[in-house]
Amino acid sequence: MQYSIRPATIADIPHIVEHREQMFRDMGIPAEFEDMAAATDLWLKHAIPSHTYRGWVACSDGGEVVAGGGVIVIPWPPGPMSTDPRCGFVFNVYTEPAHRQQGLGRRLMDAIHDWCRSEGIERVVLNASTFGKPLYDAMGYVVAEEPMMRFRL
Repeated sequence: MQYSIRPATIADIPHIVEHREQMFRDMGIPAEFEDMAAATDLWLKHAIPSHTYRGWVACSDGGEVVAGGGVIVIPWPPGPMSTDPRCGFVFNVYTEPAHRQQGLGRRLMDAIHDWCRSEGIERVVLNASTFGKPLYDAMGYVVAEEPMMRFRL
């Protein structure tokens, strides 16, 4: 089967929402999935046209969206790793089970990296699942030594 990679559009929102849900389900992360889907759908309806979210999807030769991934660019203060005041945060990288092991994750990441390079973005970060970590390791990502912690308000 042949696959093509293209930028995500508003029409792809249902696929992005479904892939995001399946990604968290595959990782065994509990969530209020219906609430998350509705909130993600609404967010993407604003984030895609405003270019807050830049996404790419992989389509089968029949035109079916079978994988995707995206990036948001966040303001980040210059520091020891880069003086670029931006950071690309990659998320939503997901491939449907029937289409895995075809190199789609790598092709999506290449599209994201290419876009970031074209924008002059020097730093890209992501949270890796156990499923995605081998790909990210192979691409040169390293676990950060930064002491980032989380707190939910």
